[in-house]
Amino acid sequence: MRAIKSLLLAGESLIDRVLCVVGAVAFSQAPEFMQQYLQRLGGHLAEARRQLSQFEDIARQAGRSLQDLAGQYQVSGDTSISALGKLMTRTQQRVDELAAAETALRQASVWTRPFVFLRNLDSEIAQGTAGVFRPAVPTTAEGLLYALAGIVVILALYHGVLKPLVQRLCGRRVDKPVRVS
Repeated sequence: MRAIKSLLLAGESLIDRVLCVVGAVAFSQAPEFMQQYLQRLGGHLAEARRQLSQFEDIARQAGRSLQDLAGQYQVSGDTSISALGKLMTRTQQRVDELAAAETALRQASVWTRPFVFLRNLDSEIAQGTAGVFRPAVPTTAEGLLYALAGIVVILALYHGVLKPLVQRLCGRRVDKPVRVS
């Protein structure tokens, strides 16, 4: 057991360095992921606005507002017309939600962006982003801040949780021999 302790102590500085690199690389990808997510969010918003514009054109041609037309369709006895009215309303809501999320993310500061991102996260868009995500080398101040945060978080977890746990397990085995009854 003493050999294991010596090996752990000797390799601790190496472990610290490896963990710093892992934390920095992992966390520095957050701004890039949020950027790629924002691009996909913008694409979803543009498509939803295109659909909404088509609905608005139909309503305008009928001499009505979109809300009036959608409301009339929703109370129709024909289920397909009713479904179309509901789709019009959901499309308007989707445009509003996506626009609010995009605005919030674009206006968020470096310090609030991760929280704004999580608060406005659309899981479908996030999954799509993750599916095509390409890591990048961060060259911005924001990337550097995230890399530093990654170092701090990983080292805090290592020194605050993992290392004391390993020391207790190794210390317990050495200090308290197992008795066979």
